[in-house]
Amino acid sequence: MRLTRFRLAFATLALLAGVLLPSACSTGGGKGEALQRAQYAWSAAIRWGDFEGAWNLVDPEYREQHPLTDIQLERYAQIQVSHYRDLGSQQAADGTAQREIDIGVINRHTMAERGMRYRESWRWDEQARTWWITGGLPDFWRGE
Repeated sequence: MRLTRFRLAFATLALLAGVLLPSACSTGGGKGEALQRAQYAWSAAIRWGDFEGAWNLVDPEYREQHPLTDIQLERYAQIQVSHYRDLGSQQAADGTAQREIDIGVINRHTMAERGMRYRESWRWDEQARTWWITGGLPDFWRGE
């Protein structure tokens, strides 16, 4: 008797999961999910020091106007990011998105760590069906 109740409960649960899961999966997506994926890829690349990979997520128009030089890449190789925290984000009515970030930066030569704030700006590219970061790589030196 007990085994039959267990089988009935299991069959009911399996049927319920079979009905609800496909509908839950199909409701997500769109620009919001694409923004989350792009921001996750960007933050992972920055956090792990893959600045060339992060550069590929920068708006192509910005990349064309501000090419990344070997000297700039060497400068990024001299630092390590210790943390990358999302402090808040918002989407504007014009289709752009902003995200406020707290970044910890360690100078590999001196091992000195400092924190800084950084604001990301994102734009949706309808043709490419992707989000691009519009301001280039973070400026960890701010005029130094």
